[in-house]
Amino acid sequence: MPSGLTWRPLTREDAQTSADLLNAIEVVDKIGENYTAEDCLTELDDPYADLERASLAAFDGDVMVGYMKIQYRPTAVEVHNVSLDGGVHPSYRRQGIGTRLVQAGISSARVLHALHHPALRLAINVHKAEHISGLAPLLSAADFTPVRYFQRMEHSLVDVPAAGDARIEPWSAAIDEEFRHVRNEAYRLNWGSTPMPVELWKNKITNQTFRPSASFLLRDAGAAVGMLVTMNWEADTEATGVRDAHFMVIGTLPGHRNRGIASALLGHALRAAADQGYDRALLSVDSENSTGAFGIFERAGFVPTMRYVRWALEV
Repeated sequence: MPSGLTWRPLTREDAQTSADLLNAIEVVDKIGENYTAEDCLTELDDPYADLERASLAAFDGDVMVGYMKIQYRPTAVEVHNVSLDGGVHPSYRRQGIGTRLVQAGISSARVLHALHHPALRLAINVHKAEHISGLAPLLSAADFTPVRYFQRMEHSLVDVPAAGDARIEPWSAAIDEEFRHVRNEAYRLNWGSTPMPVELWKNKITNQTFRPSASFLLRDAGAAVGMLVTMNWEADTEATGVRDAHFMVIGTLPGHRNRGIASALLGHALRAAADQGYDRALLSVDSENSTGAFGIFERAGFVPTMRYVRWALEV
């Protein structure tokens, strides 16, 4: 362990130094994630991240060199799946910082679990790109095991065909609750998913990265049955020169599947994103998704480019 480091919980005042750390990590890990201080403040303001009880950061002077934080679930059935996120500055890796942060994360997860869902089983989840050097040994040493794989998929927005569907309308504040309802119902049986309460929806979805003009709702006989949410990180565009439309949430109500709704939304959103000056569309899909989402995305022209691993520890 490097001498002279200081350790303390994260606070809202750490937004800029958090962004500096994450951007330094991106230079080496190349996962396509760049951050502004505002982006990091949104993460620090997560209503289900208890920073005082369940976060820890290491500082070398004023520079953050590593961190971890836990997000608990407001609702859970049988298993309380908490998320452990974190990272270590590339110049400070393989010196024991990651090990200390992982162990602190496990302890913090136990604390939040005891507070919120003590009667359930606890599973601690880490979701990271598979290629990150040193990650697998670090997590394996703490008895985490890979339990699921996800694919990041991309679609060039050059020569996107025209698309139009009278059933589709863009997001507006008046129909935001319909978007959230469709998302929660569509994801209800998805592996590891839980409903998003209003406060979490506002924090994770309709924040500064949300792009209303490229987010759409599809109606059938007047009822909202499908939705697609697009987000964009300005820091990514500044760092790469590529403007990405992240299709972050795509969902169809279970009773309306296999009717082309997701395909119609994808076609409409791809054309809209191209018209609005985006260069590329991105999305992530569970490789074992039972709804056939991977095939739908492939048929829409998306291709896999990066694999992510969900590591889990049941304690």
